Amino acid sequence: MENAIQQLIDREAIRDLRTLYAHHLDGNNIQALSEVFAADAVVEVTVGKMEGIEAIKSGLQEAFALYDRDNRRSFPFMHAITNHWIKLTGPDTAEGRCYLIDFETASKPDPNPLLLLGLYADEYKRINGEWRITRTRLEVVWPDRSNPEQVSGQTEGA
Repeated sequence: MENAIQQLIDREAIRDLRTLYAHHLDGNNIQALSEVFAADAVVEVTVGKMEGIEAIKSGLQEAFALYDRDNRRSFPFMHAITNHWIKLTGPDTAEGRCYLIDFETASKPDPNPLLLLGLYADEYKRINGEWRITRTRLEVVWPDRSNPEQVSGQTEGA
């Protein structure tokens, strides 16, 4: 029973990472992403591949600025994270996937607020008692698939 409770606690802590990511990125609190990613994390998203927390913060700050066309300094986009699947692979490691519905709130010629649909494929590790994302890859499903071979819909153990 204790093990089952600990697994539930771990899953919720891991799920919170993606929620924090969305709130920190969308709200332009980029420095707080250290609460989400490991110091040596690898992030692969639409704006490129970033390695290490400083490169991640710098790259995501640039992405934020790119979309903040109205210079509001917060919420030029909103990341809605859903359908989070988590598999604990060891006492301090896990992997998971979740859906991304990304809305663009800044003004633009196209009135459609939907920016993209995608899946995050994540790896997690408990470091000094805290869960962190160590690797993430965004697989874009719409409007254009980033890599059709990777977006198979197959999830081991699901």
